[in-house]
This record gives sequence, structure tokens and C-alpha cells, in this order.
Amino acid sequence: MSQNNSLVPEQLHRVVRLCCQHSHKMPDNSINNKRIAKNTLFLYLRMIIVMGIGLYTVRAILDLLGVVDYGIYNVVGGVVAMFSFINGTLATSSQRYFSIELAKGDMKRLNQWFCLNITTFSIFILLFIAIAETIGLWFVNTQMTIPAERMLAANVVYQFSIITFCIHFFNVPYNALIIAHERMNAFAYISIVEALCKLGIVFVLTYISWDRLIIYGLLMFLTSCGVTSSYIIYSHRFFAESRFHYYWNRQEIKNLFGFSSWHLLGTLSVVIRSQGINILINLFFNPAVNAARAVAYQINTAIGQLSNNFFIAVKPEMYKSYATGQMSALHKLVIRSSVICIFLISVLNLPFYVNTSFILGLWLKEIPEYAIIFTQLVLINGLIDSPSGSTICPALATGRIKKFYLYTSGIYILNLPVSFIFLKFGYDATITMLVSICLSFVALIIRAYLLIGLINFPFSNYMKIIGRTIIATLFILFTLYGVCELSDNKWMTLFTTILVSTVLHVILYMFFIFEKSDRMRIIAFAVSKIQHKRQINYK
Repeated sequence: MSQNNSLVPEQLHRVVRLCCQHSHKMPDNSINNKRIAKNTLFLYLRMIIVMGIGLYTVRAILDLLGVVDYGIYNVVGGVVAMFSFINGTLATSSQRYFSIELAKGDMKRLNQWFCLNITTFSIFILLFIAIAETIGLWFVNTQMTIPAERMLAANVVYQFSIITFCIHFFNVPYNALIIAHERMNAFAYISIVEALCKLGIVFVLTYISWDRLIIYGLLMFLTSCGVTSSYIIYSHRFFAESRFHYYWNRQEIKNLFGFSSWHLLGTLSVVIRSQGINILINLFFNPAVNAARAVAYQINTAIGQLSNNFFIAVKPEMYKSYATGQMSALHKLVIRSSVICIFLISVLNLPFYVNTSFILGLWLKEIPEYAIIFTQLVLINGLIDSPSGSTICPALATGRIKKFYLYTSGIYILNLPVSFIFLKFGYDATITMLVSICLSFVALIIRAYLLIGLINFPFSNYMKIIGRTIIATLFILFTLYGVCELSDNKWMTLFTTILVSTVLHVILYMFFIFEKSDRMRIIAFAVSKIQHKRQINYK
């Protein structure tokens, strides 16, 4: 695993940089590809460290807490996370308005939007506490499947989760401001410090004999306080517009909530699909199944950082392209970023998929029941969802998102009732993931289709490229299964499948999926580099 994580990102970054690099002759020359590549590099360095630490800490925490307590922590925290749709909505709204004002160069308006966001977030924090301490507390104590002897610890962890969520919620405007300014180095460094703090928590818990679940909740709360303080201090030092003063404008609040209300539906649907299903599983099964699902999602989150980090760097450019009327550049950026996001996920997902049992055996001391099949299904779902950000961002940039979210959110919300019906009829817990996979694929198509009316998006061209990625993915997957049959040595099989996956992805994406203009640009860049090295060697 460590070898793979250290080598592949460097290769992938080169592909990202080449795909985004532009010529002055191209119509999308307004895109700052150099900045995207630089920011992506910072985020890749962050990813390597955070991914490695994250995978280790999950393994260690699962071992220290035990399957039941780990499941309790995730499902109780999931009740609080159900409210993260508010967090996600306002975070996206903040970044949209911040990026657009930066593109216009109006720093006074940027400061006003920042102050308005801080005031709005403070109000939402108070509302969240009121709901979490009434309805949420009732649900945890009366509806969830938690062993009686662990109810006290579960309630303490729930309180820590509420406070941690509030602190993280308050941090959102500062985080959005840093990303809007594209200061990905600061974003990366703070994330690395956060990961190191979580690693420190593991070592502290090793020497704790008292209730580790409660101590874990306390330490995670303290970590959140430190991270939020770092974002605030950095913003105050480098961004004058982060100076807060009371600002309230009823019309701007109306505009903000007009935009946020429909995006609220979108983020709520995602939360229902993730945390809602997590709670639903707890109602039908036991915390051990929640632990297995949590393990699967930790793996998916770690691998998903490959595309997420790239998209964090691309998102501000999408907003700015729309704000400056560069629609052709926006179209190309959507298609390129979608392909690259799929590539970045697929190149690791597929070898992980065919080696799931072996990798989990190396990673965990005890593999929870359902962990293997959950992991494989989550990896498939993650691959289908990987280009979602690239098609959501242009819709958000337009601000005309009512119809967009009515359709896409409705599809995601179906996860809960459809899964409930299947579970009521006695189906296995894995049915929830199969339902999610089918609905995610439908949502992928609908999102791209709706962009036609918003940005005159070339839907047919996009779907042709998506179709090619599906064919390439199936071909590579079947090839990797064939490789697995060649040897009984699991280590040899793991490294061979990683190598074969990387080679096949580069070849197929280069000659079968990338558009001709991108392919010629990559070839020209490669030729120039070879000639440059020959000139150096000749001298």
C-alpha cells in the first residue's frame, strides 16, 4: 500500500498537468492551468500523508475501541452528521460568492459576503444545538440499537460530537475563503497537522485504561478546536477581507437563501444516502454492521481524495470561467475534469477491488463481517460518483439550481425509502449499496443532461466519453481478474495488478478516451521534454 501511494500520485499529477496544460491557440486559454497544476500538487502531497495516516488510524482505533464501540461512535456521530447538509450547503454557497467576487476584483463586496456568512452561520449553529439537544437526543436514547451498558458512553460521545460539529461549522467561511484564494498550500499544511493530531490520539489511547470511547470523543473535539483556530489565524493574517464586523442586508440574505435553499435539498439528499442509510442499518442490524460499513467508507474516502484534491483545485476556475463569460473554456474544463476524476479513482479502485480480502487482512487485525463486500460495493459507487462534482459546480455557478436539484436530489433521496422496503422484506444489508449504485448511475446521466439548459453543455459528447470510460473500466477489471488467476502469491498479485492497472489506464485513456486535441497536446509536451533532455545530455 505504501509503495503504491507514494508512486502513483506523482504519475497521476503528471497526467493531470498535461491534460490541463493549454496552448495560446486553444479557445480555453482563460483557464489558469498552471495554477490548477500547482494547487493539485500541494493537494496530492497532502493526500499522501493524510491517506497514509488515516488508514493507519482507522485500523488502530478499530482495534483499540473494539468493533462494537467503533460502530457506536460512527452511528452516534452519524446522527450529528445528519445535520451536515446545512454545513455543506452554506460551505458551497460561501465559496461560490467568494470566488465570483474575487474574479470581479471587488474586495469590499467580498468582505461584506464574508461577514454576512459569519452572521448567518452563527444563527444556524444556535438552531442546530436546539434540534440536536431535543429531537437528536431523543432518537439516540430511544430508537437506536446500542447495548445498555454503553448508553452513558454513547451519550457523552454524542455531546462531544455536537460541540465538534459546531466548531467545524464555524470554520467553513474561513476554509471557503482560503480555497477561493486558491491557497492550497495552507489548506494542505493544516490538513496534514490535523492528520498528525489524529495519529497522536492513537498513541494517547494506547496508554489509556479508562473508557476509551469517551476519551476518543474528547480528543477529537480538541483536535477540531485546534484546526479551526489555525484557519481563523491564517485568514486574519493574509486576507484583509476576513476581518469581521456586523453586516446585515435583507436583500442579500434573500439572495443567499434563495440559492442555498435548493442547494440545501442537494446536500440533504447526500446526507440521507450516507448517514441516513447508516442509521437505517443500525435499526435493522447491530453496531458491528455499522463498523463494517464505516471501514468500507474510510477506504473509499481515502482513495476518493485523489479526485477530490484535483477538483478542489479546479472548482474556483470553473466559477471564474462562468463569471467572466468564458463558456467554451467552462465546457472543456467540465469534460476534462470529469475524465481525470474518473481516471484518478479508477486507477486505484480496480486493483483494490480485486484484492479486497487480502488488503483488508493486511490492514485490520480483525475484519468485521460484511466489511469485504461493503468495501467492494462502495468502491463501485465511488467510481460512479467521481465525476459528480464536475457537473454540479457549473450548475451552482449559474445560480439557477431549482430544477437541477429537484431532479438529482429526488433520485438520491430514493435511497432511503427503497432500501427500507428491501430491508423490510428481509434482504441483506448489502442491498442498501446495490440500490445506491443504481441510483448514482441514473443521477450521473441526469446531472449532465440538465446542464444543457444551464450552460448549453455538449451532452452527447460528454456521454460518449463517459461510455468510453465504462468500456475501458470493464476491460481493465476483467484483465485484472485474469492476472489474479496467474499466481497464488498474494503479494505478487497485488503489485502486478497495480502495475497492470496503471499501464492499461494510461494507454486506454490516452488513445481511447482523451479528445484528439488533448492527446496531441500531451504528445507534443512529451516530445519537447525528450528533446530537452537530449540537448542537456549532448551538452
